[in-house]
Amino acid sequence: MSDIVISEFMDEAAVARLSARFSTLYAPDLAEKPDALKAALTEARALIVRNRTEVRADLIEGADALECVGRLGVGVDNIDTQCCARRGIAVYPAAAANALSVAEYVISTALLLLRGAYLSTPAVAAGQWPRGELMHGREASGKVIGLVGFGASGRETARRAEALGLDVIATDPHIPASDAAWNEAPRTDLPTLLAEAEVVSLHVPLTDETRYLIDAAALARMKPGAILINAARGGIVDETALVAALQEGRLGGAALDVFEVEPLTAEAGALFADLPNVVLTPHIAGLTAESNLRVGRVIADAVINHLEGRK
Repeated sequence: MSDIVISEFMDEAAVARLSARFSTLYAPDLAEKPDALKAALTEARALIVRNRTEVRADLIEGADALECVGRLGVGVDNIDTQCCARRGIAVYPAAAANALSVAEYVISTALLLLRGAYLSTPAVAAGQWPRGELMHGREASGKVIGLVGFGASGRETARRAEALGLDVIATDPHIPASDAAWNEAPRTDLPTLLAEAEVVSLHVPLTDETRYLIDAAALARMKPGAILINAARGGIVDETALVAALQEGRLGGAALDVFEVEPLTAEAGALFADLPNVVLTPHIAGLTAESNLRVGRVIADAVINHLEGRK
């Protein structure tokens, strides 16, 4: 049996580092095989996952040797952290390792949706030449971007937004007003942010507090023509209410990298059909060639340090 079980994709260099020190099972398809994964954990000391593996009590029952779980990403909503704490199992997320990738995703999609022209490829290729329709695209410079959540990815986004001439405001009830983070952006509350921002970007985890944080009422508070970007977690946005706001022309566009149900099914995806100002991506904002290296390195280090007693 293996000391370390890796149930989802991990950078090859990081897997090699782990394998050089410990018996390691690398099987990226185990996330879809819970029975096989549970069997593999019988004697494992560490489990490494992304977001598809549900680390719940039934999975780790019988994994008596399990000491730690490494999360190749930031959010831990797929891990029962309370159960792990009761069992004395440490949980290591890759804090901040993919923040730069998320920030670049947010900025690039904000620019795309504000300008509008980049969504015209099918029309131009078909000879329609919609120049008149697209001449009212908007510049980012001088616009207000509101960041809901001001952790690592929010702050990286703020720095890049400021470099492009956007004015940044942010809200995060979990960061005290005295924290030095607020030197990087004015602190406000959510209703004020929604009312003032031309671009609203979400950077919060999915919790009972944040589920449907952006519902019909919140969307109604947003400025006419505003852009909404969710590269945080599905379930924070009420997708049905968002589509209604887009269909009614109250919002200028939206980019969703995460969904309440993932993978997004064809049936669920039909909700977004025929919306020309929507960008849908498959939970990929934090995944780039560079971030995969960083995330793998961070988690490999955390697991190695734990198993070798350097916690």
